Amino acid sequence: MTIQFTKMQGAGNDYIYVNTINQPVTNPKELAIQWSTYHTGIGSDGLVLIGPSHIADFSMRIFNADGSEAKMCGNASRCIGKYLYDKKLTQKKQISLETLSGIKHLELHVKNGAVKEVTVDMGCPDILEESLNLSCPNGTFTGTFVSMGNPHFVTFVEDIKQANLPVTGPLLEHHPYFPDRANIEFVQFLSEGNARMRVWERGSGITQACGTGACASAVALIAHGRAQKGDKIQIQMDGGTLTIEWNPTDNHVYMTGNAVTVFEGSIKL
Repeated sequence: MTIQFTKMQGAGNDYIYVNTINQPVTNPKELAIQWSTYHTGIGSDGLVLIGPSHIADFSMRIFNADGSEAKMCGNASRCIGKYLYDKKLTQKKQISLETLSGIKHLELHVKNGAVKEVTVDMGCPDILEESLNLSCPNGTFTGTFVSMGNPHFVTFVEDIKQANLPVTGPLLEHHPYFPDRANIEFVQFLSEGNARMRVWERGSGITQACGTGACASAVALIAHGRAQKGDKIQIQMDGGTLTIEWNPTDNHVYMTGNAVTVFEGSIKL
């Protein structure tokens, strides 16, 4: 059996996208591991399955590069919006998407017949711990524990270049405080409305960007008085910049950023 796939990226966060409406995939965990591997596979941060839904327009399932299933990914949801519209699976510019963390709503920004950017309603954030101290073999880290439908530990640093992601990332991801593990964000405040972020993603390691992580970082900045609700905060990541707004009216976080098709391909099972 041959599977058609599309490689897409949002702010450098790259996934393999498969339309399972007409291509059933029965072993996504194994395929995510196999296909995500660079050099011997397609190479990506994971595998995203686009499917039908009884409660929304479409659904998505996300499997990280290690085969674990994620509840939500902001960058992937933006790419799905582009995928659906550009491939004429929908003519809607307002799309509802079923995820494991609830239904998300996408607003497509179309130019010359193609989607250039997508705004995602990420819902209400949940600040679980505003100031949490975690001890690891290489030090103690203070951060904000935020849920964006998935867990994030956001720790502020003076110099992002000094953040030792390969060492500290996995130690914090697997900290006993997080029985289901957590995504780890290192954030440097630059100026009002601007911050630099690097991320160690649960199940994927160092990635170029994380949409829910950018949202969690903006929420943490506001919680600590470094920005205000309603501000359009620019979160700069290795792969690009996302605009995050925590709307004071409905208390929802909105994320806007690019969605890019890298290439199309097919692979034999």
